[in-house]
Amino acid sequence: GTDFELAAGFLHGEGLVPAGGLRQVSYCADVATPDQRFNVVTVEIDAPAPPAAVRTGLVSSACGVCGSASLEVLRKRGLRPVTADPTVAVDTVYRLPDALRAAQGVFDDTGGLHGAGLFTPAGDLLAAREDVGRHNAVDKLVGWALLGGRLPLAGTVLMVSGRAGYEIVQKAVAAGIPVVASVSAPSSLAVAVAEEFGVTLVGFLRGRRCNVYAGRDRIVLPADAPAVAR
Repeated sequence: GTDFELAAGFLHGEGLVPAGGLRQVSYCADVATPDQRFNVVTVEIDAPAPPAAVRTGLVSSACGVCGSASLEVLRKRGLRPVTADPTVAVDTVYRLPDALRAAQGVFDDTGGLHGAGLFTPAGDLLAAREDVGRHNAVDKLVGWALLGGRLPLAGTVLMVSGRAGYEIVQKAVAAGIPVVASVSAPSSLAVAVAEEFGVTLVGFLRGRRCNVYAGRDRIVLPADAPAVAR
């Protein structure tokens, strides 16, 4: 579902949407077989995409762009560090996995979908999306913001249900999201991207425990808690 959001969010994360934005997103009416018309999306943009960003690929339920990514690619795209500085209480961070899980209606029926949610620094849910691939769920959130004129997402926290890989943090940087949290581990490249582009990266968020791998200053601990995260 939410195919328009998925397409728009993916293109934005890849740097294929120019500054002028999108002109139109629609289902492809001229597909050869009628039963496929609602499985193909056409996106029209207002200006040529940056030549360095153009590539051919598929949006699948696998791990996004694993194995083909580097910090240098992001530098060449001209992505800027995330400068928004919201602070998030660690007790709010602890509540995010349950809040995301409560918003996953399709997971209740299937038990087999990843989720991604956008929250305020106070922990209020702004939007949640589901997909077989966690990176696709993030694309849907970014697409929701792009189509609704909500980018950049400077005052938000992104919570994902799976591993925090490079592609998750890269999409957050492109969307201006300052805080990314995950129930599982980050990859080393995800940590490097978070450190270079000023993203707070939280991993292994389970119960009342978590690791902060980058951007520690945005996480507010109780006054008597030991500051063990870097």
